[in-house]
Amino acid sequence: MTTPPLTITFLGTGTSTGVPMVGCSCSVCLSHDRNDKRLRSSILVQSPTTTIVVDTTPDFRYQMLRANVQELDAVLITHSHKDHVGGIDDTRPFQFFNNRPTEVYGSKMSLEGIRNEIPYAFQELKYPGIPKVTLHEVGEELFYIGDIPIEPIHVWHHKMPVMGFRFGNFTYITDANRIDEAEKEKVKGSEIIVLNALRKEAHISHFTLQEAVDLVHELKIPQAYFTHISHQLGLHQQIMSELPAAVALAYDGLKLYI
Repeated sequence: MTTPPLTITFLGTGTSTGVPMVGCSCSVCLSHDRNDKRLRSSILVQSPTTTIVVDTTPDFRYQMLRANVQELDAVLITHSHKDHVGGIDDTRPFQFFNNRPTEVYGSKMSLEGIRNEIPYAFQELKYPGIPKVTLHEVGEELFYIGDIPIEPIHVWHHKMPVMGFRFGNFTYITDANRIDEAEKEKVKGSEIIVLNALRKEAHISHFTLQEAVDLVHELKIPQAYFTHISHQLGLHQQIMSELPAAVALAYDGLKLYI
């Protein structure tokens, strides 16, 4: 498997409510540090010839404008919760300007979530201007989008199956609190891993900060970044000072060159 040079851009690193959270006056939500301003979690994966977005959040439109994304080859969906699919309708401009439908990849459950999110796109009688999407079911096998190889990683969000993705030596996993041993083997050997780390306190369906740190050490990944962060975790700079070497909080706009 040959992987081209990749640029990873964190389009958003916040949990489902984003940070600041509506109506909250905690120190994180009132922070003036731009790293404490978090849109919903998503990444942009780019090779010299291919552009992929992982998850279309409710912030998708602004994320595309902020990152100046001009073309989009495909969307990968980790799972069908609103904060990960709520922006799928906003892929329409790419369809207009690129003159092709949006190619969407995900599990059978995730694709059903897309159908539920924009049912008007799949009706027999299609209204003018509706989004045009082509759905591709992803299973266990490695697949390619353009020149980018993608290996699915199956994880658990409490009792809900969620899909992570490995792009060469980079692995992205969000909304998880458990990974089966066989799937951990697929992650091992990565040079960089991204994991969700919601907060310090226990949560029913997300890794805590310590659980995410422990998993990085267990898998022996040289560099880790945490995402899907809530305002409950604390101020970015404070948490960064508490983390071990080679582990960091991601922030909106962070770019990695792989």
